[in-house]
Amino acid sequence: MNATATAPSLTRPDGSPLRVLVVDDEQMLTDLLSMALRMEGWDVRAASSGLQALQAARDFDPDAMVLDVMMPDLDGMAVLQRLRHSGNDVPVLFLTAKDAVADRVAGLTAGGDDYVTKPFSLEEVVARLRGLMRRAGTATSGESEPILRVGDLSLNEDSHEVFRDGESIELTATEFELLRYLMRNQRRVVSKAQILDRVWNYDFGGRSSVVELYISYLRKKIDAGREPLIQTVRGVGYMIKAPQ
Repeated sequence: MNATATAPSLTRPDGSPLRVLVVDDEQMLTDLLSMALRMEGWDVRAASSGLQALQAARDFDPDAMVLDVMMPDLDGMAVLQRLRHSGNDVPVLFLTAKDAVADRVAGLTAGGDDYVTKPFSLEEVVARLRGLMRRAGTATSGESEPILRVGDLSLNEDSHEVFRDGESIELTATEFELLRYLMRNQRRVVSKAQILDRVWNYDFGGRSSVVELYISYLRKKIDAGREPLIQTVRGVGYMIKAPQ
């Protein structure tokens, strides 16, 4: 499935193109990724080593970085460590051939924001980057109405404000992403596996209990003392819908 076919274009708040730095020592891969990202309308630079990546991060000031873990001079973990130590909090999407859970956890613990294992589709990388930049507040959408609504619940995808019946609701970043995913799929049942993939973007051994935990957090904030919007469909998953 082409994840970007109907997605609205994203830009910096001032309307200029988003900047993405692609770092990988495989020239063919950086060329393909750069082409796909330019087709999104983004400004793309490429680097083929860890040291080049650090220099490009200083010169280019990217809004996001696609960073290969395994590189000959300075690996992706070391690059990220130096970036964070210098105060650079650019969102980072790791690329690696490793697919063990321990490697994913290591990358995220080191300060990475998401993780894609090779081989991957270009559409997946673009979709993950879009999610990273929206969550970081870097990007805005060309849509005139970034509001999702379910009954008296509203969510602003640009400002990250959530209201129910006019009352502001404070959510963590993960709670917000979970609620946004449910609202984008209102009146549609989504499974725990789908939620793990779309909200967390990685799989810690298929621990669906984290979904149950965050659903309970959301219910306490969204549904407490009100007619419930979030429904459990036993044996299937969850759904959000307006009361009848």
